[in-house]
Amino acid sequence: MAVIEANPNLGAQIVEDAKEYVLYSWSTQDAINPIAVAGAEGRYFWDYDGKRYLDFASQLVNVNIGHQHPKIIAAIKEQADKLCTIGPPMASESRSRLGRLLEEVTPGDLCMSFFTNSGAEANENAIRLARLATGRHKIIARYRSYHGATHGSIVLTGDPRRWPNEPGMGGVVRMLDPYTYRCPAGHPDPCPVCFGAPHLEEILEYEGAHTVAAVILETVTGTNGIIPPPPGYLQAIREVCDRHGILLILDEVMCGFGRTGRWFACENWDVVPDIITVAKGINSGYVPLGAMIIREHLKEWVRGRYFPGGLTYAGHPLACASAVASIEAFQEEGVVENAAEVGAYLGDGLCALASQHPSVGEVRGLGCFWGLELVKNRETREMLVPFNASGDAAAPVARLAKASLERGLYLMTHWNVVMVVPPLTVTRDEVDEGLAILDETLAIADEFAAA
Repeated sequence: MAVIEANPNLGAQIVEDAKEYVLYSWSTQDAINPIAVAGAEGRYFWDYDGKRYLDFASQLVNVNIGHQHPKIIAAIKEQADKLCTIGPPMASESRSRLGRLLEEVTPGDLCMSFFTNSGAEANENAIRLARLATGRHKIIARYRSYHGATHGSIVLTGDPRRWPNEPGMGGVVRMLDPYTYRCPAGHPDPCPVCFGAPHLEEILEYEGAHTVAAVILETVTGTNGIIPPPPGYLQAIREVCDRHGILLILDEVMCGFGRTGRWFACENWDVVPDIITVAKGINSGYVPLGAMIIREHLKEWVRGRYFPGGLTYAGHPLACASAVASIEAFQEEGVVENAAEVGAYLGDGLCALASQHPSVGEVRGLGCFWGLELVKNRETREMLVPFNASGDAAAPVARLAKASLERGLYLMTHWNVVMVVPPLTVTRDEVDEGLAILDETLAIADEFAAA
């Protein structure tokens, strides 16, 4: 572990300048009080006071390989010495190598990549291509989803973060989510929503299947609760799409690249989408990068056709070099395998915590992608923090997160769900360290639940 040298004065100045000169996302600006991060390594980062934090959020669920991986750093430096940047119309070694590697590691016949700077841009281009290839205009997306914050992707997004951006891009139709713990259909047997096909078929009857270009889903719902689909759901959606000539787009920006214990989350259910969108774990955010990856039939369709989309920094050499190094490190070091093995250990530990804390209504997830849903009452399943809560209403989870941070554990929370999403290189000892702190701070949630 690197030597941590405290420099509180510099840290204070960095925070002061950040609050004065930086506009922060999804935040009330006067409430911002960020941690000034001095350095990071492995599964930890530290501030200018010398305090170290175990990163159980992987920052924004993107630092899959951990902080400061030497192979990736070396690749960025080597690429910078050779060629820092080149335009998208050119060909560069790192970009071409990455395209070939992605064809090798993605499932099925996914085979051609359009590179972007982010997951949001990957989703924007996925819907653009779907509309072009099908000649249709409607896109079906779910309510409990987050697909990005650009003009089109924020409208695809189902959660309330889209509200301030409406009205936006037209043609988006909503479908309900297979959220078995809080099934919007009341979970009859068989359930039309959680089975997938009946609910989607009904929507297509109302909308006209011939007008629908694509269905876009997070393979495993991320920020909005970490909700894996029930068995058979993805297969049913795939079958309906095939029946009506609709493209299936799987957003694996958060759940891809080993996060679920498989290279890609869809492999857990043996489903291959027509388009898969990725970012975050493709290179753990060391340099901004995303990609839209398409199947063979779309590759053949697009050949000889004009594609009306592009980005100045698409396939940036430094970003692609970092992704090549990251994929190679995943292969050489068994990162995906570790996510599956240690992730199962983490899941067992979370279930053990749940048995001791009445505020935990459900533990769900797979790999290193877990969520704890907090409730006031397990029988009624009343949420500990209401949907889209803020201020005092969000205090129970906010206090839990703050108490964890004070003890050296960095968590991500969203309404009444605590996300437990460490880097995929996490060790059992680090899991034990994090769970011990979480055990202490869940007592805060228990107190609110009992009040």
